[in-house]
Amino acid sequence: MTMFASAVLGASPAERVDRQTKAALAMDAHPERGSKVFDQYCAKCHGPGALGNAKRGIPALAGQRLAYLVRQLANFANAERDSSTMHAVVSRGELQNPQVWTDIAAYLNGIPSRLPLSTGAGQDVALGRGIFHEQCASCHGSDASGDADGFAPSLRHQHYVYLNAQMHKLAEGYRHNADEELVRFLRSLDDRDMIATADYLSRLTGAGKDRKRMRDDGVVVD
Repeated sequence: MTMFASAVLGASPAERVDRQTKAALAMDAHPERGSKVFDQYCAKCHGPGALGNAKRGIPALAGQRLAYLVRQLANFANAERDSSTMHAVVSRGELQNPQVWTDIAAYLNGIPSRLPLSTGAGQDVALGRGIFHEQCASCHGSDASGDADGFAPSLRHQHYVYLNAQMHKLAEGYRHNADEELVRFLRSLDDRDMIATADYLSRLTGAGKDRKRMRDDGVVVD
């Protein structure tokens, strides 16, 4: 039996994601190991500095919240997020181990976010700002750096194309265990609203709210 098999046997994919995420976050983090795994399996697409690729719609991961990164790796491993590319990556033996998810996430969380990243055309930034602060800030924070627990992602320092694409994918059900209220809200937006919100978020620069803390294993994370 593989790791966690006895604990998750017969569980639904969403239940497996929850259990594996909780278990992974309880493990000691080794960002130096995560760096090596990232360079081997992830840097080809996400870049050596984890800045993504705007033209290909690949997200920047530098500075992203640790808990969110771990949960998304669990989502991909359990096909709770659709991406044939990511499914192929996480299907490799080493990347099926939740310990490795924590190591990668700790490494990425500690990389400083670098600028500039891509933005939109700038036509409806005020509209996007209004939508975000009225409808999104309660979960993602007024500075868009995520919630206190780290499961709501930081939306700062992210490519416009990726932000816009993910809003559409969430509305279309590509993230199978996404919050139902979030999905309903995004389905209420039209293309102009999504473009405006993504454009506004892509322009958020500088440090957001600092929630750094030292874990029991001595690793400082946000």
